[in-house]
Amino acid sequence: QVRLVESGGGLVQAGGSLRLSCAASGRTFSSSAMGWFRQAPGKEREFVAAISWNGGITTYADSVKGRFTISRDNAQRTVYLQMNTLKPEDTAVYYCAARPILMPSTRGHEYNYWGQGTQVTVSS
Repeated sequence: QVRLVESGGGLVQAGGSLRLSCAASGRTFSSSAMGWFRQAPGKEREFVAAISWNGGITTYADSVKGRFTISRDNAQRTVYLQMNTLKPEDTAVYYCAARPILMPSTRGHEYNYWGQGTQVTVSS
């Protein structure tokens, strides 16, 4: 069992930055791929970024490529999402997810564990 707790969300002006953190409990974190997803009001959940078990492979949605960076610290059992040059369209609840497989996935249904989410609001 893996428990995920996100933090770091908030209100920021367009062009600003935020860093989200996802703290994980459970022994399988270091062998799990991790992902970030988001859901805006009235929209479906969408993939944002994902990282392999050792951080060697990362993948991003086209909409955030070049602005967001996913990373992880296995010793701290934490995954991060650094978000720069934020836009109003980045406003959403951001969720951290884990899958007990080494390689990342862009598909939400392939993740077994989810956090409760953290709100990110970008004002124009």
